[in-house]
Amino acid sequence: QVQLVESGGGLVQPGGSLRLSCAASGRIVSINVMGWYRQSPGKERELVAIITSGGSTNYEESVKGRFTISRDNAKNTVYLQMNSLKPEDTAVYYCNGRLTAYGSVQSSYWGQGTQVTVYS
Repeated sequence: QVQLVESGGGLVQPGGSLRLSCAASGRIVSINVMGWYRQSPGKERELVAIITSGGSTNYEESVKGRFTISRDNAKNTVYLQMNSLKPEDTAVYYCNGRLTAYGSVQSSYWGQGTQVTVYS
């Protein structure tokens, strides 16, 4: 009943920008933490950025100063603005939400993933 729908992935040159969006829908009571993760071939999924319901943020070291996570609480949507992209940013990016749905306990929900490819 809860879905996270992502959009915005694509193919860009080094130094380019992309903005990822993730909209949560369903019978949601509350959303606590939203985050973006990424996974590249041969590597474990890693946390890229998180944002709390109060707007506090944290970033993985390699993306600090380049990526910005934000959220629109009225729309239940989280964004990831990615600037100065590097080839090493290439990965499948996943949206995650720690939320409570009607009739359920607080749980994590995942988006479908979107491919980001950075190449020369």
